[in-house]
Amino acid sequence: MLKLLILLSGLFLTVPALAAEGGGHESLDLTTSWVGILSIIIFVAAYTLVILEEQLHLRKSKPVLLAAGLIWILIAIAYGGHDMPHAVEEAIRHNFLEYAELFFFLLVAMTYINAMLERGVFDALRDWLVKKGFSYRMLFWLTGTLAFFISPVADNLTTALIMCAVVLAVGAGKPDFVAIACINIVVGANAGGAFSPFGDITTLMVWQKGIIEFSGFFALFIPAVVNFVVPALIMQFAIPSGKPGAAPGRDDSKGSMMKYGGMTIVVLFLLTIVTAVSFHNFLHIPPVFGMMLGLAYLKFYGYYLRRKSVKFNRGLESPPGSAENEYEFDVFAKIAHAEWDTLFFFYGVILAVGGLGFIGYLSIASEFFYGTFGPTIANTIVGVLSAIVDNIPVMFAVLTMNPDMSHLQWLLVTLTAGVGGSLLSIGSAAGVALMGQARGQYTFFSHLKWSWAIALGYGLSIWTHFLING
Repeated sequence: MLKLLILLSGLFLTVPALAAEGGGHESLDLTTSWVGILSIIIFVAAYTLVILEEQLHLRKSKPVLLAAGLIWILIAIAYGGHDMPHAVEEAIRHNFLEYAELFFFLLVAMTYINAMLERGVFDALRDWLVKKGFSYRMLFWLTGTLAFFISPVADNLTTALIMCAVVLAVGAGKPDFVAIACINIVVGANAGGAFSPFGDITTLMVWQKGIIEFSGFFALFIPAVVNFVVPALIMQFAIPSGKPGAAPGRDDSKGSMMKYGGMTIVVLFLLTIVTAVSFHNFLHIPPVFGMMLGLAYLKFYGYYLRRKSVKFNRGLESPPGSAENEYEFDVFAKIAHAEWDTLFFFYGVILAVGGLGFIGYLSIASEFFYGTFGPTIANTIVGVLSAIVDNIPVMFAVLTMNPDMSHLQWLLVTLTAGVGGSLLSIGSAAGVALMGQARGQYTFFSHLKWSWAIALGYGLSIWTHFLING
């Protein structure tokens, strides 16, 4: 067997032909070689482990990090055999630069979200909703609508987790309500994230590539509303009547008081977003640099809080309405609590998919889907694929293919990749997270029961997009 592998290795390494690619650099067509086939097997195996994350309790970053490294090792071996190592180095640097921009952008956003969580901003919102005594149907619409409008700023995953906490707090003893409300939250969060560069990783990647301007995403607002409202209108008839009572053992009169500086950090986050947009639109500087400047805002405010904390410890100052030291704040702790598994997962995906693209598979896929079916059908299929495979590698693959499409079609694929994940509970980070948060109540099959209604909203949102933006 070993001799056969060596023989095949030697054979395939000499078969690939040289082909010219963009930038005038020669590259090897490895799609039919053992390097290409083995790379595909490695990627599929790694992504299978990602899909089985909940069952195996194996963090999703681990298999894709390994896959990325192995794929580029195979590529380097093939190119080394043709004395072309510099082509591989240049390709890796290009992919790594794309990841670096995404990494620092997300790191700043995650730091702000963690800071707002620590200050009790989202707890205050949750407790306000709980204390209002809304009916189950009203809570269904409120949590879904808030998910839709918060996710464009705070990303769909964080938004879904916050709204799910509300549903679990008020829906104790009502698993049917929790299940259907969680479905509505997932759909609302994913739809809301589709019309903002900050709402989802896929929209962020499209914006950072410069394919769609910041204001251009707003053209997807009405299609996103349709995507959310249509299934919600259908599902609302399955909501139980009545309204929840007070949760046992909970003193709703006290609530969760927001810590000192909570609203200031919200304002600083909004100012950071404005800074990133301004850097991109007016100074023609990548938006990640604006986000890093926004991190400086938070760092200086953290210094201000630390100075007040010192005064508190000396008995010179106290926060209003509290005997505790609410001034204590460590910005580096908020950075440390970023979703590192997610950030490393993005690294593995971008480098692995970039490797497959460098081998030549993405060019074949682009020619097959966009050349055979046309952009409309191809972009619709992208949305369906994102319900099975995470939308991040799917969208990165499309961006790497860079098919020749109109602005209307780029908007379409941004919409479908963003909302297509709602078709299945495993199709988006929001759905996977809520299955863990509401374990036993919101499940794969409880979501699948309403996939037909979500698919109806998916189809109508595409029709609405062409009706309004076409």
